[in-house]
Amino acid sequence: MIQTATKLLTFEEFLKWKPESGRYELHEGAIIEMQPTGKQEEITGFLSTELTLEFRRLSLPYFILKQALLKAPNRETGYSPDVLIVNRTSLATQPLWEKFSTITQGAAVPLVVEVVSTNWRDDYLTKVRDYEEIGIPEYWIVDYLGLGGRRYIGSPKQPTIFIYYLVEGEYQVSQFRGANCIESPTLPELKLTAEQVFAAGNQA
Repeated sequence: MIQTATKLLTFEEFLKWKPESGRYELHEGAIIEMQPTGKQEEITGFLSTELTLEFRRLSLPYFILKQALLKAPNRETGYSPDVLIVNRTSLATQPLWEKFSTITQGAAVPLVVEVVSTNWRDDYLTKVRDYEEIGIPEYWIVDYLGLGGRRYIGSPKQPTIFIYYLVEGEYQVSQFRGANCIESPTLPELKLTAEQVFAAGNQA
């Protein structure tokens, strides 16, 4: 993650600036270039495949977006999640979708995933707040290196997957490690363990 400029932008200015190639976010007006590691990409690719197989098996009208943004309400902030699942039947109600590939309402987004890097505070603090405010029903934090604060992961730190899910407009959270089978409210029949996800980032 690299901050690319000192001048703060509005979200509208960011949309006009954003190049077609590369992955960028806007954090409170600051442009951030996202540069994932190889292991992050392996885990992201593994999850994208597994989640796609599951929602296709269930014949759900979902697909995964690569370059789209999620706009945080009332902030000059937009995120590009590692995995962004969208309900295609809800895109027609998104005012910024056609022109800017941007989503502002959680009804179009059943599930997002962030694979943690050194900027873990963004995933555990800022994005939890903003994704809850957007109204995204389910948010995964995949902390494959156990980088998060001890108040989240405990001590000793260890790789953990957190699943935040909306209950009456507020996030509740469950955590999964090792051979724990991940429990997804959005995809309740998903057969995937935490260690299978982490192993995707440990290939030789």
